[in-house]
Amino acid sequence: QVQLVESGGGLVQAGGSLRLSCAASGRTFSSYTMGWFRQAPGKEREFVAASTWSTGSTYYADSVKGRFTISRDNAKNTAYLQMNSLKPEDTAVYYCAARSPPIYNYWTRDAYNYWGQGTQVTVSS
Repeated sequence: QVQLVESGGGLVQAGGSLRLSCAASGRTFSSYTMGWFRQAPGKEREFVAASTWSTGSTYYADSVKGRFTISRDNAKNTAYLQMNSLKPEDTAVYYCAARSPPIYNYWTRDAYNYWGQGTQVTVSS
């Protein structure tokens, strides 16, 4: 069983930055694929970024590529999402997700079996 707790959300002006953290319990964190998703009011939850353990690869949605960076510190059992050049359209509840190996279709919600409670990010214009 893995528990995920997000933190770091808040209110920021357009062009600003935030760093989200996802603290995970469990001894096998380093083997998990970590993902970040977001859900804006009235919209479906969408993929933002993922970090796979097996290949060390990172993946991003086109809408955040070049602005967001996913990283992880396996020693601290923590994943991060550094968000720069934030836009009002980035406003959403951001969720951390995890999946034990193997993982297929990392960009889909169904690929993950553990979720955090979410943290609100609001970007003002």
